[in-house]
Amino acid sequence: MGVSEETSVEVSWFYVKGPAEPITVLLGTDATLPCQLFPEQSAAHMHIRWYRAQLTPAVLVFHDGQEQGEVQMPEYWGRTQMVRHAIDTGSVALQIQQVQASDDGLYHCQFTDGFTSREVSMELRVIGLGSAPLVRMTGPENGGIRVSCSSNGWFPKPRVQWRDTIRDTLLSSSESQTQDRDGLFRVEASLLVTDRAIGNVVCSIQNPIYGQEKSKAILLPGLATWKEHQVKKKEMKKWSKEHEEMLQMKKETKKALKIRDDLQADLDQRKALYKKDWKKALLYPDWRKELFQLAPVMINHEMPNQDKSDPKAEGNRGEDTADPSAGSSRVDHNVITLSQEGFMLGRYYWEVDVEDTEEWTLGVYELSAQDASATDSLRIFRVLEKKGDGYRALAFCSQDISLEEPLPLKTRPLKIAIFLDQEDNDLSFYNMTDETHIFSFAQVTFLGSIYPYFKRNSMAFSPTAQP
Repeated sequence: MGVSEETSVEVSWFYVKGPAEPITVLLGTDATLPCQLFPEQSAAHMHIRWYRAQLTPAVLVFHDGQEQGEVQMPEYWGRTQMVRHAIDTGSVALQIQQVQASDDGLYHCQFTDGFTSREVSMELRVIGLGSAPLVRMTGPENGGIRVSCSSNGWFPKPRVQWRDTIRDTLLSSSESQTQDRDGLFRVEASLLVTDRAIGNVVCSIQNPIYGQEKSKAILLPGLATWKEHQVKKKEMKKWSKEHEEMLQMKKETKKALKIRDDLQADLDQRKALYKKDWKKALLYPDWRKELFQLAPVMINHEMPNQDKSDPKAEGNRGEDTADPSAGSSRVDHNVITLSQEGFMLGRYYWEVDVEDTEEWTLGVYELSAQDASATDSLRIFRVLEKKGDGYRALAFCSQDISLEEPLPLKTRPLKIAIFLDQEDNDLSFYNMTDETHIFSFAQVTFLGSIYPYFKRNSMAFSPTAQP
């Protein structure tokens, strides 16, 4: 922009001249601030400084034929340069690129030659024209219609004005202005229109210094029409929300079904692989049940309690609590029975709730003749035993223990599943509380009839028993 008038500072042998009127630039464009020595002479050897409120740090410093960046204000880094193509005649100018709101204000141009220093001041005015106003009706209120207007990106602080169709000014009901981090102003204003004769209103936002204006008009309907419009708008908004929720529900349902189908497909694949080679796998007891027949077993939960106060019972206790490996005529407190004469050749499973019983013995026993002339049978036991917090696997006949192995269980079993595979000579136990394998009697040779066994106390062996 041109300089309409000049001011100067007179000294004994040179002047410094600058524009008398403010230099006006639009936000985001480049600004040029001229500065001139008079009478004309070379300033190439001089110290030239552009500064604002204080000498240091400066906007720009020229010394020893080049710009001195180390003393420059950080906000001007990379945005300023001194135009010095006519420096031999004492003419220099400060160029500021991409002007910001913070660049608005007073600048000083100073020349120093030896011990003589002279300067001139000039003003840079930045103009920011904001966005077109956004005008909308916000609802009926106190017999009228509330209208709001908003816009941002203004500098300096703008002026808001409401007008009717004949350009009469209407007073705002409320107005607020805020600055963002770049120093630009956002304005919000509202107007309550109670005069039914006003057909439309105009929101005008103006630069208070130079009068640039941006405006927007809005047609006001009758109050009844407005209320009807609001009802329809509310219904449409409700329908739109319900429709969106329905679409979202369908989307989530479709996603959930896909996840379910993918999981089922993966499960079916793993199950097929398991069934293909299940004999080597010690996993998935529930899948194993599909390959075994449920055994017809029954547990007697009402075992008769012996009366310790009865002398006869005391005298007979040795017989009643005889070791279960003895003859079949003795009482061994086995509370589980099979509704047939021993397991038939095949695969069977059954489950027993041991719950929180402190001691128990669980498994199977096998009846086999000692020799051809024997009148009684021996019982061969293959069981798990719990005593206190300890678990062990036992295989024995009478007092002869052929296997005794401690079992370090991670989870206390409340229910145990027993799988008897007479075809492959295998007896396996599973903890159904966490569905983990406990122990297997593998490669067992079954020669006699097999029966289930469950006793609510641990086994008792004489001190002479050898493992």
